[in-house]
Amino acid sequence: MKKQKVIIIGAGLCGLYTAFLLQKKGIEVLLLEANTRIGGRIKTITGTTGVTMEMGATWFGNQHSHLLEVLRALEIPYFKQHTQGISLFETMSFVPPQKFEISDSEEPSFRIVGGTATLIKKLISEIGIKNIKTNTKITLIKEENHHLIVTDSVGNSYSADKVISTIPPNLLVNSVVFEPNLPENFTQLAKKTHTWMGESIKFAVEYKTPFWKEKKYSGTLFSQASIIQEMYDHSTADNFGFALKGFLNGGTSVLSLEQRKEKVTAQLTALFGLEAKDYIAYVENVWREEPLTFQPYEQLVLAHQNNGHSLYKRPFQNGKLYISGAETATQNPGYMDGAIAAAKTIALEF
Repeated sequence: MKKQKVIIIGAGLCGLYTAFLLQKKGIEVLLLEANTRIGGRIKTITGTTGVTMEMGATWFGNQHSHLLEVLRALEIPYFKQHTQGISLFETMSFVPPQKFEISDSEEPSFRIVGGTATLIKKLISEIGIKNIKTNTKITLIKEENHHLIVTDSVGNSYSADKVISTIPPNLLVNSVVFEPNLPENFTQLAKKTHTWMGESIKFAVEYKTPFWKEKKYSGTLFSQASIIQEMYDHSTADNFGFALKGFLNGGTSVLSLEQRKEKVTAQLTALFGLEAKDYIAYVENVWREEPLTFQPYEQLVLAHQNNGHSLYKRPFQNGKLYISGAETATQNPGYMDGAIAAAKTIALEF
């Protein structure tokens, strides 16, 4: 009996874990990734001091059972997010921030030891890099003689029995042509499906020492007044690399990197003192400027809108094209746990 061949579009967490599950079933898989890097919305940057700084997916909790199960099975360690010390809440720029402490009884959040990319690297080693092709942007999916022909932006074609898309639905319908066309109700739904993290600006500041901890601060900040809206300690699990990391006000995407960096430094200096100016590196990721992840919506789309919609459960092109990805998950859509849940759901179809 001929081995079934499946093409998976997108080598983010959902695509990689889907490939991992299908290989276990003896199915031949080829992952096609438009970007030059593998990981999708998991993007770990390693600083000169060895500190890992997450520009994408970072935290998870005890409620994320699918992800926790995978981490345990792949023997990937994780650790509790540091929250001890004084945390800050800024309501207005001209009022001193409120101070509070996060109770140990609060539900913890966790991070992966060595950065979230550890999970990506482990899945790549399990799947085999030879089964992943990067820099391959799909522009056409055509049904032909009981097969699907997938064509990339430079004209290369790939044939498969079945195709699974794991890229955000809005990106899929705005970047790929289908022959025959997908149903109009599906296309309209996809255009109104929120892409998680699409509006986020993540930043991190790398330091030689955790001066905030030495001053009894946790590194946790919530602000309604300044450029940093949310921030946490981002030191490594072994406490040998130090950084602060969080989210910037999405509206500041109109500023330049230098302007944002200046505002971040000013805010951190006002909160923690002059040591905040003595940083090693400032890094950021404006996700709306990542065209291989985010496509602007035609109308206002709210957070998680249409994520997990029932229309994502049915295959198209005579049962050969499947729509998956974190946004299609019915549990924790958009998050890492949702990416894993979506992969498990789709793998059951094969």
